[in-house]
Amino acid sequence: MKRKFRLNSSLVEYLEGAIFIAPWFIGFLIFMAFPIGFSLYMSFQKVTITATKTTTEYIAWTNYRYILFENGQLLYNDLLPFLRQALFMIPIIVLFALMIAIILNQKFAGRTFFRAIFFLPVILATGQVVAEFLTQGEGDLGFMSKYNVSGLITANLSSTWSGPLIKILDSFVLILWYSGVQILIFLGGRQTISNSAYEAARIDGAGPWETFWKITLPAMTPFIFLNLIYTVVDLFTFPTNPILGKVRESEYGSYSALIWIYFLIISFFLAIIFIIFNRVTKSQRETV
Repeated sequence: MKRKFRLNSSLVEYLEGAIFIAPWFIGFLIFMAFPIGFSLYMSFQKVTITATKTTTEYIAWTNYRYILFENGQLLYNDLLPFLRQALFMIPIIVLFALMIAIILNQKFAGRTFFRAIFFLPVILATGQVVAEFLTQGEGDLGFMSKYNVSGLITANLSSTWSGPLIKILDSFVLILWYSGVQILIFLGGRQTISNSAYEAARIDGAGPWETFWKITLPAMTPFIFLNLIYTVVDLFTFPTNPILGKVRESEYGSYSALIWIYFLIISFFLAIIFIIFNRVTKSQRETV
């Protein structure tokens, strides 16, 4: 008598997930794994390009030492102000997207139209388009010059922080333009919250503010951290990025090392987000 072979549910779920991710994984191995590995290899090489060939010479950590200690102008003078700017931009984008998503989840005339308006720039705005807007001085807020906001910021903050903050306000409209995906994620997250939870809160006498802090915000925590991760990755490929904007093709070795240093910086930001997320979720489980 033949035995019927049955797969348990966890194995079936694992196989289904593997099948869905297989196209991406195969594409990653074919198109990305080799360039990533090759860039790491080049970061330890001195690359010489001639008309007929390209030669490499192993120089160990020389490229990294040169960037970190000997010629840190690009890393420290250009990148650090951008990182300080990112510390302002990341929460601004996420909070704006959360507020807009909550508003767009309400029932009102033209809701679909306004949802499309906020997401449309994601489709139309490429990096080159945004870079051109910034070059032409577009995207600033009119009240900045009218009420001398830049002067007030400069007078009350050190130059270390006032410069990045003013730069954000000068391109504030374009920063908000980059919130379309985050708004869409928050909309999906908001719709996972059952309306019965809000009805029960209203019956108990909870107001909108209490409802937001006790129901909406805890339920949206995973989506907040998902948007933080997305915003960090998206922000570090922003058109004003000093690292991506100054890489020269003729200096493969040193700029490969620079890109790997930059990758470690991005990984550090993401690690902080994951640590905060784990602590927040642990605290929420303990309070339940």
